[in-house]
Amino acid sequence: MKHYGLWINGNWVDTENTMAVTNPATGEVIATVAEGGIQQAQDAIDAASRAFRAWSAMPAPDRARILRNVADRIRARAQGLAEILTTEQGKPLREAKAEILMSADYFEWNSEEAKRIYGETIPASVPNKRLWAIRQPVGVVAAITPWNFPASMIARKVSPALAAGCTVVIKPAETTPLSALEMGQIFEQAGMPSGVVNIIAGPPEPIAEAFLTNPAVRKLSFTGSTEVGQLLMRRAAQDLKKLSLELGGHAPFIVMDDADLELAVAGVVASKFRNAGQTCICANRLYVQHAIYEEFSQRLARRVRDLKVGTGFDPSVDIGPMIDNSAVEKVERQVRDAVARGGRVITGGQRVVIPNAGSGWFYAPTLVADITHDALVAQEETFGPLLGLWEYQTDEEVMQWANDTPYGLAAYFYGRDLGRVVRMYESLQYGIIGVNDPVPTVVQAPFGGVKHSGFGREGGHQGLDDYLEWKFVSIGL
Repeated sequence: MKHYGLWINGNWVDTENTMAVTNPATGEVIATVAEGGIQQAQDAIDAASRAFRAWSAMPAPDRARILRNVADRIRARAQGLAEILTTEQGKPLREAKAEILMSADYFEWNSEEAKRIYGETIPASVPNKRLWAIRQPVGVVAAITPWNFPASMIARKVSPALAAGCTVVIKPAETTPLSALEMGQIFEQAGMPSGVVNIIAGPPEPIAEAFLTNPAVRKLSFTGSTEVGQLLMRRAAQDLKKLSLELGGHAPFIVMDDADLELAVAGVVASKFRNAGQTCICANRLYVQHAIYEEFSQRLARRVRDLKVGTGFDPSVDIGPMIDNSAVEKVERQVRDAVARGGRVITGGQRVVIPNAGSGWFYAPTLVADITHDALVAQEETFGPLLGLWEYQTDEEVMQWANDTPYGLAAYFYGRDLGRVVRMYESLQYGIIGVNDPVPTVVQAPFGGVKHSGFGREGGHQGLDDYLEWKFVSIGL
């Protein structure tokens, strides 16, 4: 069994306590990791603070070459990294490999963006002044990443921070720290200077406390629940730290009566059941227009029944395990609540036992129809392979339903009438809109939400903005 240390100031560091990492498909312990706490977090912040001056002063093309080297090394190890990701997180191997390759894409994209951080020359109002506005890195960045995409979330936060000239301390989820620590080995091999990137695994409370109380940390980037994001925002206000928060989602998926039904069915499956529904932007509420509701729901049910549940290393599997038992229990609770309120289970609705998989946490892909709007699945983010279906009459009605949530991360709709399409995407109160597109995330476009889904953007050229500050320079001649 492999043991991992923490990556601090260019060294692998062990601690007295260790954490066990479990395979969610089998319940077996697959590795041990040094358990970091407040002292290790402070050491990592100190290392990042010391490294900041040299890294931020490094010419942008030199930083870009290191980031491109990281991307190349990720691609060279893509298969092995994907196997580690599947083992610790559970998703099918082909999904894991796609995530690893997207991680490389983020580093490559931001290696180029590092060379395009421009300032401005401002016309002066008098002849004896020259005015400039320049952009500089904010300083040390603390990045807290989630368990559902343990590799790509690191890449999406860390690569723009490094491109901007910031140094970073990463806190991966305690259930999936292996992908992050493997990334530490890649940083080391790619020539990343000591202290520029540090990785601390451990329980969230003491590490977050160090991030929030140390004045050297000038920026906090967090992906996770809205409740935790609100707590971090309140605490970060005491030191006026910059924040990027990518929080909960509750995505509507709307199918209009002029949609291509086969494409829409495939889109629902791709959006909802990727990573067993454990994605922040996946469909949570499916609204289908009255004229096509029966036909569409029947087609969708047939497609969902064909999805295979199993361990991620089986190439025929579509849906792997959920991350732990509490995640399964949440889905079970939402299904029971929907049925108690008159809902009808079309397919699924139960745990799945996989032969020879030990005590893994598997749940059948599930569709529930005839749900009231006060049901839990209509109000809460599910984060599992459960989708509620509603029938609607008019565009105005469904837009009201879709927007009736405090969340605003992603929304989807399928339709072909251009006027309706434009009116729909302009009216939906979400940061990401997929029009006839169930997987809109790409490295070259901004990712993020509105309302209780947070603020700040990751990806695209906009991804660097939150890691930079404007400085105005006025020179008298």
